[in-house]
Amino acid sequence: MKELVKNRKDLSMISKKPSDKTPGRKPSPHAEAAAAYREAGVDLERGYEVVRRIKEDLESTKRPGALDSLGRFGGLFDLSLLGFREPVLVSGTDGVGSKLLLAMAMNQHDTIGIDAVAMCVNDVLVQGAEPLFFLDYIALAKADPKLVAEIVSGVARGCRETNCTLIGGETAEMSDLYAEGHYDLAGFCCGVVEKAKLISGENVQSGDLIIGLPSSGCHSNGFSLLRKIYFKDHAYRCESRFPELEKSLGETLLSPTRLYVKPVLALLKALEEKIHGMAHITGGGFFENVPRMSPQCFRYVFDKKSWIQPPIFALTQKIGGLSEKEMFNIFNMGIGYMIALPAEQAETAIAILKSAGQAAAVIGHIEEGEGVILE
Repeated sequence: MKELVKNRKDLSMISKKPSDKTPGRKPSPHAEAAAAYREAGVDLERGYEVVRRIKEDLESTKRPGALDSLGRFGGLFDLSLLGFREPVLVSGTDGVGSKLLLAMAMNQHDTIGIDAVAMCVNDVLVQGAEPLFFLDYIALAKADPKLVAEIVSGVARGCRETNCTLIGGETAEMSDLYAEGHYDLAGFCCGVVEKAKLISGENVQSGDLIIGLPSSGCHSNGFSLLRKIYFKDHAYRCESRFPELEKSLGETLLSPTRLYVKPVLALLKALEEKIHGMAHITGGGFFENVPRMSPQCFRYVFDKKSWIQPPIFALTQKIGGLSEKEMFNIFNMGIGYMIALPAEQAETAIAILKSAGQAAAVIGHIEEGEGVILE
């Protein structure tokens, strides 16, 4: 049974809920209901405190088009204020996966929300869409207000960095489903693009070059395998240090997923139809995500020496005894986002990205054929 704590809907309830402390009065029905629910494992007071703590974070993400909807049953966004002629909405949803277990083990919860945002907004961006608003879903055994506030602070930070309104969310307390101290985090994003500027990948063609944007590390994929290799097959700890890594193992793995929205939108604004296709490199690595760049079949050829792989990948391959193909079929291998475009536009594109603060390099090309080739 799902035990709902608070759908972040009615802030007015916090100030208007009946008091059970008035001298000479019987406990209110509200107080009796709250007590009964608390005995079942759901504390409504904790739910109210969660909303109090996250209100400022939610308001800090507001962007043009977002209407005052805090306290309503649904988030409101006025698309007409943005001036689109033929708007196409692009949506995406994703979770953080078992990287959450690492955050729990390290008791560090203020960056995991960035991962939730990044996994969604980067996907929406692939179609050329500008993220508009985001909703999160947090489920846990007990709604610890401090914990939820830390998680939401990361979500809000990711939203601010991508100009995406955190328009609502859900916090669900399910003591019968989750172990004490454990939680799940997922999100949903909606973006918009002018229909004529929608990137479908149909313009990808032989001769295009592929520009790669570096990742910050493992991002939010492959953590079931990472945890198995480091913490189950071997007795390493989050505090473990390796000569190859600048930070501890836990800190390295917990590095948040990189957000590509602002630099890529700057590129799209400058080059528009010159961008033929894009790909967000997530679970499935190169072999699964790169072919999704176009509905047509091509051979994608990569020069592995054209970018620097974060050392966590070589370390993981060595300790885990994995083949190169396995690594590229699981992890992003240092490239979190790819852009396909005509060869004559590559130099200009890289300059635009760098001016927006995003490192970039040509890492491969597209030719007739099929599959992903690593050279």
